[in-house]
Amino acid sequence: MSELGDNWERNVLEKLAMSAIQEQRRTRRWGIFFKLLTFAYLFFLFALVMDIVGDNGDGLAGGKHTALIEVRGVIAADSMANADNLIGSLQDAYQDKRTAGIILRVNSPGGSPVQAGLVNDEIKRLRALHPEIPLHVVVEDMCASGGYFIAAAADNIYVNKASIVGSIGVLMDGFGFTGTMQKLGVERRLMTAGENKGFMDPFSPRDPKHEAFTKGLLNDIHQQFIAVVRDGRGKRLKETPEMFSGLFWTGDKAIQMGLADGIGSVDSVARDIIKAETVVDFTAHENIADRLAKKLGAGVASMFPGLGTQSEGVVLR
Repeated sequence: MSELGDNWERNVLEKLAMSAIQEQRRTRRWGIFFKLLTFAYLFFLFALVMDIVGDNGDGLAGGKHTALIEVRGVIAADSMANADNLIGSLQDAYQDKRTAGIILRVNSPGGSPVQAGLVNDEIKRLRALHPEIPLHVVVEDMCASGGYFIAAAADNIYVNKASIVGSIGVLMDGFGFTGTMQKLGVERRLMTAGENKGFMDPFSPRDPKHEAFTKGLLNDIHQQFIAVVRDGRGKRLKETPEMFSGLFWTGDKAIQMGLADGIGSVDSVARDIIKAETVVDFTAHENIADRLAKKLGAGVASMFPGLGTQSEGVVLR
């Protein structure tokens, strides 16, 4: 009996010991988990604060600086180079008492005439309100079409000798599938209320009346573009028949044509033209919430491929 009693006590002690060890392991794992969670939370707060402060913190020490605003990529309502972002950045730069001058660094193939027009109008308004603050454009690889629409509002345009400048024209592109549909035996059944509601439908035969209307629309926008360039560049332009044809040129050639004013970079313009060598970035950047929202949206879009697809419309390109 004593041996059975000893075994029973030993088993109970072993079970108690194992339970204690398992409890310690669970406690340790939860401790590690909560430490990691706390670290992630603190990291998120730090990143959020950095997004709020932004690059403008460079100018807090005082003294004059050059405000930099990036115009990068396609100019469109759903891109970072949209009118709301660019206008907000411009207003912030002009309102900063330490701003000695502003540089728009443009690297864009063009985009929406509406978005570009809104920015052009705001630049002219702000320049009239703050004549003591010069605004210059510095072109990197490309300042074409809608990008040049914005640039034309600046005091001066500086380029690299190999930059691409121009493309002062308007386009509307699409596809026609009527031949393919005939080969596949597909019948188009389009019903409308209003004789022009099926305007430029890619699955219907070309309509000369619609094409003539579209060309008139594009010509109207083209004339607006030409007027903006002439107004912005003034007597500096050396007009030729090809200037407003949609062609584009190197930076060197653009200077000769009066589409640009000289060779320059952000550093050289800030140092030699604006006379404020410290450059502070006022560009609107995506914060963490924006990036998460875009990733979430991309995930939803991948689940529903047809969601939100639409035609590009009229483009300054």
